[in-house]
Amino acid sequence: MTFLSILFALLIEQLKPLRADNPVYASIKSFAATIEGWFNAGHVHHGRLGWVVMVGALTVPVALVYWLLLHVSLVAAFAWNVLVVYMTLGFRHYSHYFTSIQLALNTGDEMTARTLLAEWTKLDTAGMDVSEISRIASERALITTHRHVFGVFFWFLMPVGPALAVMYRIAEYLSRAWNEPDHMKFEAFGRFAAQAFYWIDWIPARLTASAFAVVGNFEDAIYAWRNFANRWEDEAAGIILAAGGGAMGVRFGTENQAAAGIILPADAATVDSMPEETDCLPGDTPSPRTLQSTVGLVWRALLLWMFLLLLLSVAVWMG
Repeated sequence: MTFLSILFALLIEQLKPLRADNPVYASIKSFAATIEGWFNAGHVHHGRLGWVVMVGALTVPVALVYWLLLHVSLVAAFAWNVLVVYMTLGFRHYSHYFTSIQLALNTGDEMTARTLLAEWTKLDTAGMDVSEISRIASERALITTHRHVFGVFFWFLMPVGPALAVMYRIAEYLSRAWNEPDHMKFEAFGRFAAQAFYWIDWIPARLTASAFAVVGNFEDAIYAWRNFANRWEDEAAGIILAAGGGAMGVRFGTENQAAAGIILPADAATVDSMPEETDCLPGDTPSPRTLQSTVGLVWRALLLWMFLLLLLSVAVWMG
């Protein structure tokens, strides 16, 4: 049921992508703001309590519905699984931006590419050259794919139904919503949300990086992961981008500045500095070809996940 649920959800999303501004997501954002208003009294333990209430209120009902349907009808439970996975995935949420940027760069329309990137990332893209646009778009695509696809896959595979997939997406959102806005950046309230997502994403981030290494240049991916991932302030982002860049033969990150490609409403990470021996970094400077390589890497990693999941499902059925 797990493999088929993910497969059907992916197929449905390819046919009818769920917009990032859909009513369900809007309701969750409103609920998070309400919880923050109720519980935020300036202390870490208030943030912990708010996080537990928010996550519990959204995951417990999902689990209860699943177990109820499982005892009533396998078909109904399967349909519920597909619906939950479809709602938690985001494979196509922002792909139109990425595709449009790629087309603009391929035709030499840098102005349109900058405009689209600014709309997507909310960054000031004025003056960015083709290499910078390509780097930022590719970095964002890898991070977004991990947090909206592969991270969801991992937690959905846990043997408790689809509730943990919901937990992952809610935890990811709260780690941003309660830390990144200007009025929350220095608040103690969001610290637990950030720490909780760090541990929730610890294994998925490394599995995603491993998948990129397997389907790409394995040696360079592992080399970059081991030697340069810690240059990013966000550990998980560093692992994914170092391994992804190494797998594609592309140098991600910048020297002595924030990695603008992932400082967005959906993600946040920075590069402290790159090592003095910068020429030891594997890969070339990002270019428009990097966007095509990113698409290929993501799809190969997705096929690898699906293949391994299929083998696991077959083993369970035969057992």
